[in-house]
Order: sequence, then C-alpha cells, then structure tokens
Amino acid sequence: MKLYLKIWRQKDANSKGAMVDYTLNGVESDMSFLEMLDILNEELISKGEEPVEFDHDCREGICGTCSLMINGRPHGPDSLITVCQLHMRSFNDGDEIVIEPWRATAFPVIKDLIVDRSAFERIQQAGGYISVNTSGRPVDANAIPIEKDMADQSFNAATCIGCGACVAACKNASAMLFTSAKVSQFALLPQGRVEAAERVQNMVRQMDLEGFGNCTNTGACEVECPKGISLENIARMNREYLSATTKG
Repeated sequence: MKLYLKIWRQKDANSKGAMVDYTLNGVESDMSFLEMLDILNEELISKGEEPVEFDHDCREGICGTCSLMINGRPHGPDSLITVCQLHMRSFNDGDEIVIEPWRATAFPVIKDLIVDRSAFERIQQAGGYISVNTSGRPVDANAIPIEKDMADQSFNAATCIGCGACVAACKNASAMLFTSAKVSQFALLPQGRVEAAERVQNMVRQMDLEGFGNCTNTGACEVECPKGISLENIARMNREYLSATTKG
C-alpha cells in the first residue's frame, strides 16, 4: 500500500508544533500500525532526518503507552483495541492518515507524538491503593468471601490500563472514567471499604488539581476506551463522593 501520512511534529514542550506530510510506500496489510511507523522512521534515519518520536512498550495491548489520535479517533478506527493492536488492513491503498498526540492541558506534549501522562500517576498516588500491614501475621485475602458479581465488577474496573483515550475522546478532556475505574476497583471490595471515603475525596481532588475537565455525559469515553470501561463507574464514583462529603 501507498499511504499519505500527516504527522504532528514538535521539537519539545516549549516549541510550536506543526503537521508534516510524509509518503510511505510498500506498507503491508499484516503490519501493525506501530510497525508502519517503524518503517517510516527507518526511512527518515536513512535520509539523515529526525525520526518521529512515539510512545510504546509491550505492543500487546496491556501497558497503554502507545496512545495516538488516528484520523480523529483515540487508538484509531477499530474498537476495543490499542494502537499496537491496530493493523494496516484497516486502511486502504492511497489513504491519508492523520496522526496526532492526545490533546489535553493535563497531557502536555513532550516531543512529537509523546505526551506526559504523569497526571494519571498522581491521581493514582492520591488514593488508588489499600493500606495493608504485610508484616507479622498477614491475613489470607481469600478468607473474606466476596460475591462473584462484585468481584467481576471490580475486575472489570481494574482492567483500565491508564492509556488516556477517555481524556482524548472527551471534548472537556475529562478524566472521570479513569478516576472512577480506579475508585471502583476498590470500592466494590470489602478490603477497599475501610478507606473508601478518604480515597474518593483525595482522588477527585487530585483530578481537579491536574486540570482535567468535568464529565460531558456524552459517553465518548466509554466508546473509545480500548478496555470497554463502563460509564457505570462514573455513577458509582459520584455516589461514593456524595456519601463521603455529606456524612455528619
């Protein structure tokens, strides 16, 4: 395939960026999207040009680092996959592909297609954990019976990989889906109830401090989430927050 690429290039966080056009020949349908970018970079390096910087790690849809806006959609045209799982058979010969980084004030561009998502880490650090004394005589976690439905809901929330697609898809750049998933995975389990009130208040407070917008109620976050995290988690977080802040 022959493809026409429009890629966002930006030297650093303080420089002004711009879209740059590239033409790439010989792209095979079985290639992954990241392999296509690898080939582009090999060509650029052979010409003595600066390669396109983009984030990636596991290339198995687990880590969430390969986050790109492709033709206006987070992770590209397919559903329930990350960029590294996207293959070039989803495109046609002669297609124009626009590739951009996440667009959000809380996700500043570091270089080219790489953004700083440490805001998510700070939200997690604010309360996305349980305090457990592991010294002495730790109690077996399996000693506490948990209803399967609750365990399943908690597991589903925990599948969030923190890629940021929810933020990129939202016109308000809201992190409500991410934060609510991290709140829910503990709120649904007895081990997480001890610190539930403190957790939700701290995580929501940090989310607001990072500059994320409020929920638009349009549901674009769930649609574009590669793990299908449900909007029910946002409703649960709102209930948890209301309960935590109205207790006398």
